[in-house]
Amino acid sequence: MITAAQLRAARGLMDWTRSELAKAAGLSAETIKNIEHGVYMPQETTINAIVNAFAEHDVEFTESDGVRKSSNIVINYE
Repeated sequence: MITAAQLRAARGLMDWTRSELAKAAGLSAETIKNIEHGVYMPQETTINAIVNAFAEHDVEFTESDGVRKSSNIVINYE
């Protein structure tokens, strides 16, 4: 489960508006706003959509309530 603070932090890391995240996750901007304000407790499918949208841009949520750019970049040298 991600927290509202993590969601805001991840958007800040990407410099995304709620609308941009909503589009990337296939959700409404109102849903994102309600999650961030604690008005709405999202279902697992909604959380997965949000996490996957960020993962596609190399952003991951940490277990310690944080967020970071992923370092799973593989470089092949020949």
